[in-house]
Amino acid sequence: MKLKKGLNFFDVFSIATGAMISSGIFILPGLAFARTGPAVFISYFLAGILALVGIFSIIELATAMPKAGGDYYYINRSFGPFIGTISGFFSWFALSLKSAFAIFGISEIIFIVTGFPVWISTILICTFFIILNIIGVKEAAKFQVTLVSGLLILMVLYIYFGFDKINTSHFYPFAPHGINSIFATAGFIFISFGGLLKVASVSEEVKNPKKNIPLGMIASLITVTIIYTFLLIVTIGILPASIFSDSLTPIADAAKDIAGTPGFIIISISALLAFITTANAGIMSASRYPLALSRDNLLPKAIGKVNKRFKTPVLSIFITGLFIILALQLPLEMLVKAASVVILTTYVLTNLAVIVLRESKLKNYRPSFKAPLYPWLQIFGIIIFSFFIIDLGLEAFEISITFLLISASVYLFYGRKKYAGEYALLHLLKRITDNRLTDHILESEFRDILCDRDNIQPDKFDNLVKTAKILDLPGPLELDQLFKIISKKVSNELEIDKEEIFNLLKNRQEDCNTAISPFIAIPHIIIEGSDHFFLMLIRCKEGIRFTSNENSVKAIFTFIGTKEDRAFHLKTLSAIATLVQKDDFEKKWLSAKNVHYLRDMVLLSKRMRFLIK
Repeated sequence: MKLKKGLNFFDVFSIATGAMISSGIFILPGLAFARTGPAVFISYFLAGILALVGIFSIIELATAMPKAGGDYYYINRSFGPFIGTISGFFSWFALSLKSAFAIFGISEIIFIVTGFPVWISTILICTFFIILNIIGVKEAAKFQVTLVSGLLILMVLYIYFGFDKINTSHFYPFAPHGINSIFATAGFIFISFGGLLKVASVSEEVKNPKKNIPLGMIASLITVTIIYTFLLIVTIGILPASIFSDSLTPIADAAKDIAGTPGFIIISISALLAFITTANAGIMSASRYPLALSRDNLLPKAIGKVNKRFKTPVLSIFITGLFIILALQLPLEMLVKAASVVILTTYVLTNLAVIVLRESKLKNYRPSFKAPLYPWLQIFGIIIFSFFIIDLGLEAFEISITFLLISASVYLFYGRKKYAGEYALLHLLKRITDNRLTDHILESEFRDILCDRDNIQPDKFDNLVKTAKILDLPGPLELDQLFKIISKKVSNELEIDKEEIFNLLKNRQEDCNTAISPFIAIPHIIIEGSDHFFLMLIRCKEGIRFTSNENSVKAIFTFIGTKEDRAFHLKTLSAIATLVQKDDFEKKWLSAKNVHYLRDMVLLSKRMRFLIK
């Protein structure tokens, strides 16, 4: 069952924004300041620019394949199930761990205000988000929009009232640890922009993904980068360096200087909203990874089952919530480093995926948004994100190896026996070696994704085309030769002698010329019996001679039906007529690589659909 498409532009913007604004700005700035000094706002701005480099590739992939599981789905279809499984588990772990930290932050705030035990509140809060996401993605998104709107307003107020209190002397010395520290710190705080991946994982539930995904993600990243930069400029100008570098709550400390206790309360509320939005978006998006893995038979099918009433993956959401509760037992530093490595690794792999998919020359890979400056932008992203991974140190690799062993074991002992699909790397190797390494499985999958993305509702004619025989004949041919080929191909299926079919086709042509133009012919006949309707598509690039005027027909649509199907007979004629009237029909028909692409061309056409039973 498909997931419900309920997310619009504001939902996409809010999911991405809410997922980014949390510990990355309320806790990490103090640690980052200790590494960089007042130049820390440059590190945040630089990280935002680098995130834009990575997000261009993710947006391209998301608009080409708006499917649950986001980066897992793209990487699986690019590099195969082994790398895909590892990527899927990595992203699931990373987003779950990030959400666990957010839920812990909410519980700590509740404990400070009320004294309510942390371990009880974490379970209750996680249960609340599980129920909210089970009820429906639209309901969870409405909750997200409301909270993010409030969060952004409070942060803008902080910047507005704080600017008048900036002490410029706090910016000297500007970079006491050197220029290199600015770049290194950009990698350290890159987790602050990791929430962008969450939109890709719920892209299947976005309405009009060709428009809403690029606009929502880019607008979110630009907004958050600007907010981060000005927020830190204000904070640096208010807090002395000795206080800033030792503080785990620098924004709240600065707010107290700006507006006293009310300012501290306002920013505490902002932090609470930030943690709530991160936790909500985290469970919403993280739960789509087990769903996507189960769809590909890399996890049991039951995990990906979508509830008929709520149109949400209930078991996947529940498992994710349970994992988050268990993850709350891990040390904070381990959570941050593990999440950072995974997010950076995902950016590396998605940039590689764009290169593989483009170079594989898959016809049905049709993103509505293409990353600019290809392939130099992708190569730059791969190099810079790899550098950041190395800079995080050995401990981060040790954590990642643990996750890698878990995910690799799942694939080797379960998924390897179940998975049956193709991936773009095979198509690239086929192109390089000219060997037959692939069928048309991946292209057909991309074709169906395009139909869903572009809201193409298949009609009865489309269903007929999916099973139709398609021939690519050498030529030139005479008409009798064509009719003999058709008769031979269909006689067994219709249980009619091939001579009888041949005579019916010939008589139909003699009664009325079935070549409707010098390029296209529609030979069609009615036969006795019931429950028979047969369609055959034929291409002959060298042409078939129908008449002296139509002496080089290259596109032939042959269909045979019984008397009881006269209505559909007429609808089929209308469907073909609307198809072949498109200006680019002849060019696409002749340029299709093989019979598979001829079928895809018809199914993806923008012709009028006749939605009849």
